[in-house]
Formats: sequence, C-alpha cells, structure tokens
Amino acid sequence: MLKNWAVVPTRLPLVLRRCHTCASERFRASGKFRVNANHRLLDAWLLVLCVACGETAKLTVLERINVRSIRPELLDRLHANDAGLTAELLQDPAVRHRNRIALDWDGAWRLDTGGPDHPDREVIDVSVRFAARIPVRPVRLIAEGCRLPRAEVERLITRGSLVSAVRLSGRLSGDFTFTLKR
Repeated sequence: MLKNWAVVPTRLPLVLRRCHTCASERFRASGKFRVNANHRLLDAWLLVLCVACGETAKLTVLERINVRSIRPELLDRLHANDAGLTAELLQDPAVRHRNRIALDWDGAWRLDTGGPDHPDREVIDVSVRFAARIPVRPVRLIAEGCRLPRAEVERLITRGSLVSAVRLSGRLSGDFTFTLKR
C-alpha cells in the first residue's frame, strides 16, 4: 500500500545573518520590499528584522538593473509587497548566495501524513513530497510519521527493514520514497 506524505511549510524560515547592532544571529522577513530608482537603474531589497532588537537589514534582490529589463509582473509584485514573492526569494539560491545568508527552518514546517491511521501491514511504501525546499533529516521524518523513536528508525535502517533509493543519513530537501518492512 502506497502512502503519501507531504512536508509543508507553516511559516517563513528565519534568516541566519549577524545583526550589526546586537550581534544576534536571526532575522525574520518583514514581507516588505524597498525599491529605489536612480535614473533608469533600479535597486530592490527585501527588508528583514532582527528578532532580538528589531533592527532592519536589507537583502539585495535586484542591483543596478535597467528598468526595461525587469518583467512588469515582478515589478508589480515588488511594489505590492507580495508575500508569495518573499517566500520565493528566500528560497532562491542566487539571492541567498548574493547576500551570504542561510535559512533556519526549525519549527517552520509540518509533516502531513494524510491521517492518523497507520495500518499494521508487513510492507508499507511511503512517498514523501516537499512543498518547498526544506532541508530535513529523513530519519526524523520517518520517526515522526511512523510514531517511532529515532533510535528505532536507525535500527530498522541498519537491519535492512527500512530501505530507500536515496541515502537516509544527512539532510534531504527533495522528494523521496522508502519501504518499511516489519
């Protein structure tokens, strides 16, 4: 029997970056953008707030881009402070690399197993889908979804009762499947 699980974000992740005012390491996205035009060149920033002191920092989204080369719908979304655009930009690897930031997903996602019933079958096939690129340890997902301790999941992997085409150690942020043999 194939079960479908989904890893779903519940809020925006925190931005890991050092605050220049209080030396805190975490910022939250304000959901607001600042757009500045200098003749025909445009700059755009995503504003983030320090969780400790509230200081505002800017994450560069666009830098010295000719206005005509920007898609009109992107410009409209920037001016409208689109929350969906905030989520998209935080997950964009180019934006994260340009601003030298990382994301903290702790407490910002949930596992949807499709219901509380887990049949006691000999073999269970599970397909795990990610709604966003959330780096999570598969052992943690399997333990939470099957209501098992993590140590038990590790033992099942070692015994060969829990198998997958992907490596179950480390972190994953992409879809995978696994089979649990009891």
